Amino acid sequence: MDGNGRWASKRFLPRVAGHRQGVESLKRMVKACVARGVSTLTVFAFSSENWNRPVDEVSGLMDILVGALAKDVTQLEREGVRLFFPGSRAGLSERVLAGLSNAERLTSANTKLMLNVCFNFGGRWDIVQAASALARAGELITDASLSSKLALAHCEDPDLLIRTGGEKRLSNFLLWQCAYSELVFSDALWPDFDEAHLDQAIEDFAGRERRYGMTSGQLPLADAQV
Repeated sequence: MDGNGRWASKRFLPRVAGHRQGVESLKRMVKACVARGVSTLTVFAFSSENWNRPVDEVSGLMDILVGALAKDVTQLEREGVRLFFPGSRAGLSERVLAGLSNAERLTSANTKLMLNVCFNFGGRWDIVQAASALARAGELITDASLSSKLALAHCEDPDLLIRTGGEKRLSNFLLWQCAYSELVFSDALWPDFDEAHLDQAIEDFAGRERRYGMTSGQLPLADAQV
């Protein structure tokens, strides 16, 4: 969800105003995904590197998170959205920790949409913590065992990754999980990303050929064997 700060700067507003608008865009996209039958939506809300941003911006982001949790979780619960917050809980304040735990608890029975809000998350951190957990347990590190210890082990790998804001890199997001994801890069800043942009990305995805290492000629045979 990239471009909140630039959206605000273009309007001569403080960067935190862009992050507030970004929350509104996320709420809009949650509704859009539910309407389109998307089962899982995973968003990058705060990276493990974002602590390096100015102190006032980080503080503002934490305030926005706490406010959103207090204000919007009840509505999400009514709409059938289940919340997860993959990421490290180290360094988070007690009020943030309480908000995350409460939101996960209140929505735990919901099944319409799984919403993963990656917070204090990094792709490298995720792989390291999973490998460390296996090492502590004396377990062999394999593709399957490592996948089972990742912060998003509760859901399937994403089919489609969309990055807004015009940048064309993963920026330490789902490094393991996106090995075979289709990538779409949008020039729209996140607060401007709307249903039309989402539909365009889905249409782009629908036209891709996903081979997973096979040739095009093998795909009909593979489909027939499913």
